[in-house]
Amino acid sequence: WIGMLALYTVHKGRFNCPGGGLLHSYLLVLLILLASVICALSALVYISMQGTISNPGPRKSLPKLLYTRLLLFLPEFIWAVVGAVWVSDSSVHCEKTVINAIIGTVIASWVIIIFTIVGVVIVFDPLGGKKTFYLTDSINRNLESSQSGQLLYNVKNTATRVWEKRIRLLCCCIVQDDDHRVAFTSIAELFRTYFSDTDLVPSDIAAGLILLHQEQDKMESCPKEPEEVLCHSPSTLVTDDLDVELENAAHYMLFAAAAYGWPYYIYTNPFTALCKLSGDCCGNRPTDSDITGSDRHNFHFGSILKITGLQYRDFIHISFHNKIYEIPFFVALDHKKEAIVVAVRGTLSFEDILTDLSADCEDLTLEDILENGFVHKGITQAANYIYQKLINDGILNQAFTIAPEYKLVIVGHSLGGGTASYAFSPPGGLLSKSLADYTKHFIVSIIVGKDLVARLSMPNMEDLKRRILRIVANCNRPKYQILLRGCWYEVFGGDPDNFPTELDGRNQDALTQPLLAEESLMVHRSPSYNALEDESRLNSPPQYPHLYLPGKIIHIVEESSSRRLCSSDIKYNARWSNETVFSSILISPKMVTDHMPDVVLKALNSLSQEHGSCLSC
Repeated sequence: WIGMLALYTVHKGRFNCPGGGLLHSYLLVLLILLASVICALSALVYISMQGTISNPGPRKSLPKLLYTRLLLFLPEFIWAVVGAVWVSDSSVHCEKTVINAIIGTVIASWVIIIFTIVGVVIVFDPLGGKKTFYLTDSINRNLESSQSGQLLYNVKNTATRVWEKRIRLLCCCIVQDDDHRVAFTSIAELFRTYFSDTDLVPSDIAAGLILLHQEQDKMESCPKEPEEVLCHSPSTLVTDDLDVELENAAHYMLFAAAAYGWPYYIYTNPFTALCKLSGDCCGNRPTDSDITGSDRHNFHFGSILKITGLQYRDFIHISFHNKIYEIPFFVALDHKKEAIVVAVRGTLSFEDILTDLSADCEDLTLEDILENGFVHKGITQAANYIYQKLINDGILNQAFTIAPEYKLVIVGHSLGGGTASYAFSPPGGLLSKSLADYTKHFIVSIIVGKDLVARLSMPNMEDLKRRILRIVANCNRPKYQILLRGCWYEVFGGDPDNFPTELDGRNQDALTQPLLAEESLMVHRSPSYNALEDESRLNSPPQYPHLYLPGKIIHIVEESSSRRLCSSDIKYNARWSNETVFSSILISPKMVTDHMPDVVLKALNSLSQEHGSCLSC
């Protein structure tokens, strides 16, 4: 608006030309329209800053302001169309600078309109009106059970369809078959179940994560009990075993990282990777290895060679084929460790994300385990795919024919870690307790810091939602203060803010009961709704059992470093851990970066080098 006002002031006397009156009128009316829009937005911002998250009373005039802004959108759109027509009119003969200025104004108007439309499409909740069914008990009391049941079914069905459309829109660029359609429906049901029982918006969740992070940092700064320190003092035998596993893990992590191909190689060598790949990879495809799937210009295979340091002849099979439940992998001979290595790629495509999100539980029965186990559906199907390829296509037979004395090692990071014997940062919700205990004989999981993915499971996500709901609903500060101070804390550090909440001063027994503010953001279920759930299991939300990380777990943590993201001086410490340590999601700026393969490799190399230097001393 300021830029347009400056244009109008500078060119005010230059509209005395054929068609100039139209352009003058366009600019003047547009300034008035934008001033009105700015006033409406300023009022929206001011009103939105009033009250707290759980006290919307001071914001009761907000809907009227939103509708006012919506009404202003119509003349704004019409005037943008009129401006485009006038500027393109051949009868207008004004100075070129004036015409260019008006063209810039028209373009700016259309940019604002497009961004507004995109913003509304992203944040608009088509289920907003239907949520009153969940949130209002009085309506349901006046309905017959059959009416209530039908209404509940319609609401759930609509919510699932909305999520399914969103997922299809995100995945519009991939070819969709029956497997995709089944996955879309399953994932949509998962999201509908998870988000249907609260009334939180994205900024509420952001505020909750900020508050949880600061609360968590306060607890970490408290001195530990002596018993807690003693329980982490391992014996010499355990330490020696850990050192051997860390040395092996540092070696095999190279294969897990190499499975990502050229994206990982370019990410870790941003200035030299393209030149090296262009020079080495543009030749003919190697005929010694069995390669399937698309690898234009051999960039994937060339990156794998660079990262692992192996030769063409060391590769038995390489698959770049990728669709839902079917993930890329390669099989190679590792002469240094005398092993046949199967390296499985982690999440890198929309198909991989769909595999990750297919988080339904499947039964898995093994002869060695009396109790039936549960597994992550998507990752299990991906593991079955690779198993069938290795056995039915004779890939392992070929490898053991070449090197019969070698051992078999399966490695992977993230999604690939769900199928591996060296599992780097595997997903948390993978195996039931009986299966997790069974895999301790042949799987080692390596987790770095506060890795989010290693703690991802449906029970953990439900726990995080409850924690966010409680701390957000009972904070007495306005949301904008939480967000502003939280951003300052995440970027520049300092002491955690001591936000006053309604939780302060309550005894332990009282903390188990939801507060009034918390209940206002939770779903209120009527007796008829509860009765309906008891009568029909089909309409009740799926109950997710606790699933855990596979195998023995090595947890690598930062021993001394700055808590900030830009820290460079990092010293790591590793110890054996157990699956219960990862039963809660920890909030941190590093919860995502700790999952990245380059960070895992850096931590393992640091520990391996430290152990080597100790041995030489």
